[in-house]
Amino acid sequence: MSLDREQVRKIAHLARLQITDSEAAAYAESLSRILSLIEQMNAVDTNGVAPMAHPNDAGLRLRADAVTETNQREKFQAIAPAVQAGLYLVPKVIE
Repeated sequence: MSLDREQVRKIAHLARLQITDSEAAAYAESLSRILSLIEQMNAVDTNGVAPMAHPNDAGLRLRADAVTETNQREKFQAIAPAVQAGLYLVPKVIE
């Protein structure tokens, strides 16, 4: 299937897009190539071909829920601008 400039202009109008004549020609060629590829893909006989497996069918690999880093709370709070009772103090942003 190939598209001409008028069909591309009509599609652009329906999509509320403004295109120039040179763009219409380029889009007509580009869209025609895409539609040609789709026609080729639709022509392939897929009878008897099993669908590909869905990625969600595989089980998720789970890791052990274990602490992997050392506690560095004191180190990070020492360089924080404001800390009180082990909590970081931040400026009020909502009044």
